[in-house]
Amino acid sequence: MVSLTRNWRKTAEAIAIPMGALVIALLLFGLFCLFCGKDSFAVYGRIYQAIFGSWSAFQGTLLRAAPLMLTALCTALPARLGLMIIGNEGAMVIGGLAAAIAGLLLSYGSVTPAAEQLAQVPSLPAVVVLGGMALASLVAGGAWIAIAGALRHYRAVNETISSLLMNYIAIAIMNELVGGFLKDPGEAVKASSYAIPTLYRLSTLPGTRIHYGLLYGIVVCIIAYILIQHTTFGFAARTAGGNVKAARVAGLPVGKLTLIICFLAGSCAGLAGMAEVAAVHSRVNESLVSGYGYTGILVAFVARYNPIACTVVAILMGGIGASSGALQKYFALPDATVLVLQGMIFLVILYSESLYGRFAIFKEPVEPPLPPTTTSSISV
Repeated sequence: MVSLTRNWRKTAEAIAIPMGALVIALLLFGLFCLFCGKDSFAVYGRIYQAIFGSWSAFQGTLLRAAPLMLTALCTALPARLGLMIIGNEGAMVIGGLAAAIAGLLLSYGSVTPAAEQLAQVPSLPAVVVLGGMALASLVAGGAWIAIAGALRHYRAVNETISSLLMNYIAIAIMNELVGGFLKDPGEAVKASSYAIPTLYRLSTLPGTRIHYGLLYGIVVCIIAYILIQHTTFGFAARTAGGNVKAARVAGLPVGKLTLIICFLAGSCAGLAGMAEVAAVHSRVNESLVSGYGYTGILVAFVARYNPIACTVVAILMGGIGASSGALQKYFALPDATVLVLQGMIFLVILYSESLYGRFAIFKEPVEPPLPPTTTSSISV
């Protein structure tokens, strides 16, 4: 009974504090809207309509939620090991770049195909090319974040700083390649790579405009949850995250765990890049730097690093991102208004981390000590 009570209180705390933080963030955003001369309740209503107002609107929400589910895991998985990785955007960019290169090589045999190659009908099955693109994105994104893990383990370099700086390196690499070696001279508007053939692009779910990247996100989140919560590997990672010194004393391979977790985390973000290239952009250019990686950090924080919760929070954050156009149209608010809301949520969630374990209602009741047992002695 005590165990059940403890689990109930822990679960309630894990739900109540983030939800309370979201409510406070919304109230602060309401004050911001009032300061801008707008009706806060009207703004809230328009955001709700943009997220859930119609089936078409909800499809737009799910389209934005798909990459957020995967990029959130880039922060959520290492956090279970006590690491704070925020290189989600860079891993996504590197994963999308690798996927595009693999797709072009498998389609044309070259990343800069000639006119006669472009005119040929692709011969490989779509599952082979898409599988190759997915594999390339997984390996590239995983290796990218594994670098931050290796720097942490072998050189004691702070993983938060290194992974953040690697975002800019990844974007610089992409810009250099698509502006030079991979550049399609037919694209005059912005520097881009050659396009993936239509046959090898991710299709949409029947009757919707939602691409299969959403299923990728849901399935990977479920697998990540099972891996962390219901396997020996996940138990070892959580143990090392709770106390690294105790884990080393117990003989756990902390270095190996760090590299594997970081590789898996980066793979998830890399797969998000592949989905964006194969389903949305069809090529690599500056549009791939969309901010999904940075929003994924917020998703992981709000979800308390729970992979299943990441799917729900990603839908919420995806809807908030999708509402930017509506706020600009109906209230003449700039697109960056939703970034203000996301920033408020991030700051309040960060503060709420200090509230865990402070509320009596979520604490396990202390049972009164049993009275000492007395023994009667008979004197003769």
